[in-house]
Amino acid sequence: MTGKYSRIQIALYSGLISFLLILSTLFLYMYAIGKRGLFGQLFGARIFYIPLFIHILILSLTVCAVVYFLVAFLEKRQLGKIEKKLQSLAAGNYEQAFLDTPISQNKEMLLVDHDIKRIKEKLITTSRDLQQLSSQPQMIDGTTKEKILEEERHRLARELHDSVSQQLFAAMMMMSALNEQSQYSEELEPYKKQLAMVADIINAAQSEMRALLLHLRPISLEGKSLRQGIEQLLKELQTKIQIQLKWDIQDISVASSVEDQLFRVVQELLSNTLRHAKANELEVYLKIVGQNVLLRIIDDGVGFEAKDEHAGSYGLRNIRERIASVGGTTKIISFKGQGTSVEIKVPVVNTVNL
Repeated sequence: MTGKYSRIQIALYSGLISFLLILSTLFLYMYAIGKRGLFGQLFGARIFYIPLFIHILILSLTVCAVVYFLVAFLEKRQLGKIEKKLQSLAAGNYEQAFLDTPISQNKEMLLVDHDIKRIKEKLITTSRDLQQLSSQPQMIDGTTKEKILEEERHRLARELHDSVSQQLFAAMMMMSALNEQSQYSEELEPYKKQLAMVADIINAAQSEMRALLLHLRPISLEGKSLRQGIEQLLKELQTKIQIQLKWDIQDISVASSVEDQLFRVVQELLSNTLRHAKANELEVYLKIVGQNVLLRIIDDGVGFEAKDEHAGSYGLRNIRERIASVGGTTKIISFKGQGTSVEIKVPVVNTVNL
């Protein structure tokens, strides 16, 4: 950082000062040895057939270029440190951003470093306040919002399971019987293809229903740790859906509000994957990395273009809002035909009375 002067101005000033210093030195030298006619010597004296003045000019321009690149190098080095600190803050690594030495001993750089520290403190305070706020129950007519939502989810899940899910199961049994009869009946022979298509549609509807029932599970971990809750979800999923699962989930200690939001996010992501991704493999990772809880869910499904509107857009937007409510960040990478990766980071801050 060069203050009110740009690197070009500094380089030009350096070149001009060098030019004047060389001329002044020549004047003094000529005067000391008793010679006159300096200007004549500047254009008359030649080195390698080039006037002395041109050599002085080239030397000054060289100084100018060296100063320019030196200032550019120092600026890039200082800006690189600033960029590194800001990237650490953006990623939620609040403490990592200040493990290094100060950006520079320059007064302006010390002020910048101080401002970045203030930003870090405000981000930590904001994350703490968000996590405290999200942990406080929201009352509606004397009943907590979470209780109302939980009861409604239970009701919807029960009605879907007792009615639609059972009807789909019965329809699938009937279609299986018809498909089996079509193997031996000439009358049903022309309809074999249509019967198979209907069976596929019913099977897809059953998978959709399983995903919806998974999504409607209550928000509470019911006394289990976050690891136990997620592992239970995945094990139940293995028994209901033909999908290859892989997971690595650590025991982590965070505020209950953060646990609840992460648990609901995992439910939502699993539901989205089952309903839209058409994936064969699914990976779930949960661990502490630095000062953050890192949740990563990867599938090998159909993927999507980030700019496209798609069926899961509402769910992904809901996930972003949930994570933002506890001061975290969400990064979604997806390409058509190449699957989807969702990476979530939530800062671990020292909260009080959570």
